[in-house]
Amino acid sequence: MDRPIVAIVGRPNVGKSTLFNRIVGQRLAIVEDVPGITRDRLYAEAEWRGRQFVVTDTGGILFNETDPLTVQVSQQAQLAMDEADVILFVVDATAGITGTDETLADELRKTNVPVILVANKVDNEKLEQESVEFYQLGLGEVYPVSSVHGRGLAEALDMVIDAMKSPSEEEAFPSEAIRLSIVGRPNVGKSSIVNAILGEERVIVSNIPGTTRDAIDTIFKHGGEDGQEIVLIDTAGIRRSGKIQGSVEYYTVLRAVRALERSDVAMLVIDAEDGVTDGDKRVGGYIHKSGRGCVIVANKWDLKKGKMSYKEFTAHVRKEMAFLDYAPVVFVSAKEGWGLSAAVDTAVEAAANHARRIPTGEINRIIQDAVDDNPLARKGKQLKIKYATMPAVKPPTIILFVNDTEIVHFSYIRYLENQIRKVYGYEGTPLRIIPRKAEKERD
Repeated sequence: MDRPIVAIVGRPNVGKSTLFNRIVGQRLAIVEDVPGITRDRLYAEAEWRGRQFVVTDTGGILFNETDPLTVQVSQQAQLAMDEADVILFVVDATAGITGTDETLADELRKTNVPVILVANKVDNEKLEQESVEFYQLGLGEVYPVSSVHGRGLAEALDMVIDAMKSPSEEEAFPSEAIRLSIVGRPNVGKSSIVNAILGEERVIVSNIPGTTRDAIDTIFKHGGEDGQEIVLIDTAGIRRSGKIQGSVEYYTVLRAVRALERSDVAMLVIDAEDGVTDGDKRVGGYIHKSGRGCVIVANKWDLKKGKMSYKEFTAHVRKEMAFLDYAPVVFVSAKEGWGLSAAVDTAVEAAANHARRIPTGEINRIIQDAVDDNPLARKGKQLKIKYATMPAVKPPTIILFVNDTEIVHFSYIRYLENQIRKVYGYEGTPLRIIPRKAEKERD
């Protein structure tokens, strides 16, 4: 089941980041009582009443530009309307209604996306009574909350869950189809790659409406009538020119998050002429965090050929995006139409690895051999791995039941991962290895 996206919007300094942190249960966003402190766009997974969803904190997009504030607010609201399933509109109960709140409310009233109006910083009964003035914004019920103390948040989150589509309403893809998304920053050639892939594939099964607003997912068979069925999730189009650069960046990230929620494997498209940029790293980071398979596609190689070898460029990618060292790098030219079929082949292999399960006996043998070859002890205590199991795939997830989780350093987890990859490869997919305390200690 794909997880809905909940976007938190509002003018600067109303407590969006504090609310974000309270919902996801972690201090992920920078919280400081200074407008504009949030310098990056964040998203995280959350759960309420058994329903999983993704929360996005839109904090930074209002502050880093020179355009008038009202224009930025309007742009922010439009972005959330485009991609979110539910919008949490945050206002400051201690400040009352501002002109910026009214501008944002005007934009939000135009959308069909459910909007939950949250009056934040309500720390006492007096402010709760005064928060009724926000009904003037014309967005229905007002939910007074205190993000700092958690007051009133349960009621607001109940409304968020009630406003989401039920799982039965969401689109279902063919069970055997691989869901492949094309993601990346603007102007790297995503549209050209989509067109080139579909231009090569003569067997297009159907076009179906995508969960992403006004996107079309194309189902085709790679390799002819008897080939692998693939759902191509296209994130290429940016419908608004986005004069505000930061907003375009936020839009790119939000759309990538949306696509990744619906994908098995992502093709991260980068411009070979530009090399790896900060924007590429940002989108790549979201792919890695999401646990999806990944293939890095160096497009426009026709312009780079002769200036750098495949090996040199791959080394550049590995240096700049070490966190995606499991992702194969493929070289294509969408303009000249070569390399695309091989890129899809690589994505199919990544999807197979993403779904590959190692038998319990085998995973225990690999882990035990690794521990025997390189035992770990910290603070005078020896690590003992009692048992290992792989309860889930997509991505492959291994649980280690150990005598003491504090002994297990992340570098040792990486060592164990490398030993597993020596046997099974798992190219194109992350591996998640999670240590847990064994229930019983046996000497």
